Amino acid sequence: MIIRKVTRMMAGLTAMMAIVSGCGGVGTPGDGMPDFVRGDLQRTYFDGKTNDLLTGGLGSAGLANATPPAFADPANPTAAELRTRAIHANYRALVDMTPGGGYGSLYGPAVGIGGAGLIAGHEYIALADGGRRHGIASWTQEWGGERVTLMVQVPDGFAMGQACIVTAPSSGSRGVYGAIATAGEWGLKRGCAVAYTDKGTGMGVHDLDRDTVNLITGERVSASAQPDRVNFRADLSEPERAAFAAAFPHRLAWKHAHSRDNPESHWGQDVLNSIELAFAVLNRYHAAPNGRKYTPENTVVIASSVSNGGGASLRAAEEDRGNLIDGVAVSEPNVQPRFDPSFAIRQGDGPPVRDHSRPLLDYITLVNLYEPCAALSIADAPLNTAASAGRCEALARAGLLKASTTVAQAVEARAAINAHGILPEQNFLQPAYNTFFVPQSIAVTYASAYARAGVEKNLCGYGFAYQENGVPAPLSEVDAANLFAVGNGIPPTGKVVLINNDAPGGPREDRSSTPDQNMAGALCLRALATGTDPVSGNPLTGEAAERRRRVEEGIAAVQATGNPRGKPVVIVQGRADGIIPPNHAARPYYALALKAGKRGGDVRYYEVTNATHLDAFNAFPGFDTRYVPLHAYYFQALDLMWDHLVNGAPLPPSQVVHTAPRGPGEGTGMGAPPIGPANLPPIRQDASADSLIKFDGATLSIPE
Repeated sequence: MIIRKVTRMMAGLTAMMAIVSGCGGVGTPGDGMPDFVRGDLQRTYFDGKTNDLLTGGLGSAGLANATPPAFADPANPTAAELRTRAIHANYRALVDMTPGGGYGSLYGPAVGIGGAGLIAGHEYIALADGGRRHGIASWTQEWGGERVTLMVQVPDGFAMGQACIVTAPSSGSRGVYGAIATAGEWGLKRGCAVAYTDKGTGMGVHDLDRDTVNLITGERVSASAQPDRVNFRADLSEPERAAFAAAFPHRLAWKHAHSRDNPESHWGQDVLNSIELAFAVLNRYHAAPNGRKYTPENTVVIASSVSNGGGASLRAAEEDRGNLIDGVAVSEPNVQPRFDPSFAIRQGDGPPVRDHSRPLLDYITLVNLYEPCAALSIADAPLNTAASAGRCEALARAGLLKASTTVAQAVEARAAINAHGILPEQNFLQPAYNTFFVPQSIAVTYASAYARAGVEKNLCGYGFAYQENGVPAPLSEVDAANLFAVGNGIPPTGKVVLINNDAPGGPREDRSSTPDQNMAGALCLRALATGTDPVSGNPLTGEAAERRRRVEEGIAAVQATGNPRGKPVVIVQGRADGIIPPNHAARPYYALALKAGKRGGDVRYYEVTNATHLDAFNAFPGFDTRYVPLHAYYFQALDLMWDHLVNGAPLPPSQVVHTAPRGPGEGTGMGAPPIGPANLPPIRQDASADSLIKFDGATLSIPE
């Protein structure tokens, strides 16, 4: 029997009335679809043999194969081919696909259900109409605005037991399949409907030379075609587009960065919309045999996902005035809690951290500025191939480092990063993330989004393009066609890279554009995050100050309250997360929720040692011996939340889970032995006193 609060009933029924009597966003009025749905609802059935919901027909072994599925015509892939390749790419990007790391034993499509892991069922895809939400009469007035892809998957096993919906907003800036390996896998195996959204990010790419765009199903079309199905188009008139393409040839406009919309500001609402669409789909196409409607009162709804998707689900809980959501279970959430100076965070016997809750753009631009130099301080870090003595020299020349030798400058740069509330446990990963442009690309994308800057603004001199020999070049039709399937929503991805438009001698690939790896661009981004010139310390003036004002407004619009409206919440976080620092996200969010008292709900925080943000890196030598999959604890969190909601089981107390790295294999000299139970102790109901996380109202105490 599902555990419910009686006080939810009237609000839930009111919300459901709005859902099941929608005013006809699809087809004719009264068809039951919410009015934010634009155009046709695309419906496809997968038989679980030739194709399926979870693996795109590839099965567990096919997903493990590093070679992506082929297109019959590489320049003109079909929507079905793009879907399968997108599932393949997104699955592999989110988890460690090696058997020794847990794929096929701890997680993966076949785990728990056997066979190849194929799941039969229906898939529904729609485009949410941001124009209607904001009172805009026609999309032609706001091409670049909020265009959000929603998808609902309903497995054939839906409601054989307790009817349930799990949300799966995409992680990172990925497209609508960006949570298929996380919330998607768990929910489909449980027999739940899964409600996905790309959150207004995702793979919408406008090739400004060719004037082509993606549909929500991935195919490339003319930018003027099928407006009800276009994923994203830059908000430029035809003369503006032509002029920009002539002045800056071969540039690409990107949905998250260039929509002028600040997508993150409505992530919570996007998740709530995905739930509403799921209820509408279930009641229209999957009605119970007795004619009973699925409502929030008889359907378990868990808001979930990881990274940006986890942050989106937390925001959805805060904004859920209709009581659609029963509980929240998220991992490594990119949530930006409002700063509350009344409490500090202390790990072990270390000094208290009082300047917690820094915005993402603050800490990511700091890492972006210093990490190319700091990477030289960790010589044994894997994939450390982009460390830059030139960046060290430039930082010292600007007075931002005081040391006189490159070695000492690198140590000083690392200290500057750690002094910003970023844990030493994150240091070993940062050089690899720097190599893969993680802080650079996040800084550029989010600064553009917060500033609501279109592609034509070239914010801080940055552009996106394919490059040949370092110079912007046309993206081939084959590569353009493949972007929807393989892209992660931020460059570099799918052969698209960051361009320094202000490079000496003309636009050039960012890292190679100057000997200091375009420190001028990094300084500009840092100024937008802080409002001061990083070198002089003076407040910004003129146009720079106006850009900063817009960025500041954008950041304010995405900050979380820490009040999930009384819903139970489980958060798991890796202590070694090198992208979302615990001191600025999960830890202070948890403290805020506790301060909210009963309004905050039954909130739990589980911090996992030796766990990072990107489990996929665990497959690389040097990381495999050090880190365990946080993914295993994310699934455990979902199991705990399910048992709490359905069976009334108490949630274990907040705690640090002390894992054991695999270490090097005996006698091999390389690699790690297969992961086992000894490496992954469970979240415990009877956790030892010295592992409990405690909050006394003034200090959040995190055990070592």
